[in-house]
Amino acid sequence: MDILNPATGDLLTTVPAATPADVDTAVARATRAQRSWAAAAPATRARHLHRFAALVDDHVEELARLEVDEAGHTLGNARWEAGNVRDLLTYSAGGAERLNGRQIPAPGGLDITIHEPLGVIGVIAPWNFPMPIAAWATAPALAAGNAVILKPAETTPLTALRLAELALESGLPEHLFQVLPGEGPVAGNALVEHPGVAKIVFTGSTRVGKQIMAACADRVKRVTLELGGKSPNIVFADADLAAAVAATPMSFLDNSGQDCCARTRILVQRSVHDRFLELLAPLVEAVVVGDPYDEKTQMGPLISQAQLDRVRTYVDEDAPGIRGTAPEGPGFWFPPTVLTGLDPGHPAAVEEIFGPVAVVLPFEDEADAVRLANATEYGLSGSIWTRDVGRALRVSQAVRAGNLSVNSHSSVRYWTPFGGYRQSGLGRELGPDALTAFTETKNVFISTEA
Repeated sequence: MDILNPATGDLLTTVPAATPADVDTAVARATRAQRSWAAAAPATRARHLHRFAALVDDHVEELARLEVDEAGHTLGNARWEAGNVRDLLTYSAGGAERLNGRQIPAPGGLDITIHEPLGVIGVIAPWNFPMPIAAWATAPALAAGNAVILKPAETTPLTALRLAELALESGLPEHLFQVLPGEGPVAGNALVEHPGVAKIVFTGSTRVGKQIMAACADRVKRVTLELGGKSPNIVFADADLAAAVAATPMSFLDNSGQDCCARTRILVQRSVHDRFLELLAPLVEAVVVGDPYDEKTQMGPLISQAQLDRVRTYVDEDAPGIRGTAPEGPGFWFPPTVLTGLDPGHPAAVEEIFGPVAVVLPFEDEADAVRLANATEYGLSGSIWTRDVGRALRVSQAVRAGNLSVNSHSSVRYWTPFGGYRQSGLGRELGPDALTAFTETKNVFISTEA
């Protein structure tokens, strides 16, 4: 498979594409490795993961630069992503010794629960955040006693391959964490359909997620899905308007808008709508788009020509709004764009674009804001800007989304659960219960009767 630099369009390298036979071999090796790993003391697993984390820490800059080259992320963002892998390995290592069952009172005996690892976990990672999202599943799955086979996205396998090398260098047992680059319909499907894989964790489009869920259902295989999003950014008239405006550009432009949590539906109370746009325009126009290695750059390219073509289909050049600037090329560039005056049912207002494009829609009151926020098939994330604590709580309860922030656009923290409602997926990742998602709960009753 050819791996391109999205900032230049140049060929970086080529990598082998795994076949179904490669998946068979990987599963057989992972199964053998997992048996010994599951039998190891939790403290032993924790020590291995701590050593892996320490080696990732030593290579943060190298991993970040690989991410810049293959994914077009700004260097600052890529450094954060590599650091997030390190932090998640460390956090999950701590959970290995805290994966406790329960003692449940029962007449005539003692009832206990035991968490046992599932076995071999298949992780299918996306191209938008290749390193951290791969680690979301890999770190807790390993900590819980499982083996992991990771299939990175076709366009971004390089950081995953380097992480697998670092895992071996750190002393992690061989074949416990394997990376198989390959095409989704070939290597991905083989992983999903393999009877030796106990669970699939997939992050990607809702369309592909449905296909994976159907295949897993046919085999009664566990699945966690983190899918699309069209997140609202709700700004009430009583909000700190300056703070809300200041946070808005990067709430939808981070990673060039290629983020399921991007706040691409900006809902503004009508009484402050015009003032909001007036304050927002110079900020969007000033966003620095360009060389991802330049420390001043705030936004890089899109991942591919196909993604650039997709984004263009949603934006009429004559549509009213706010536009920044972007390089002409080579590379896959699109300017920061805020569309105004659209009908709430316009495709750009309800469909996931996955690019640096947001839509501003006015609302009348709290009920209208909630109605607009929920007027999409997705339910992943969102923000609520208000000084009224009661309103913040009411709207948080009414908006159908898995992750909400009040007076912030933060969505993901490795120590808190993450996942979506409706077409945004099912299951939860991260947080204090992440390890249990990779275990079976076994119940044992012990009679005490003579």
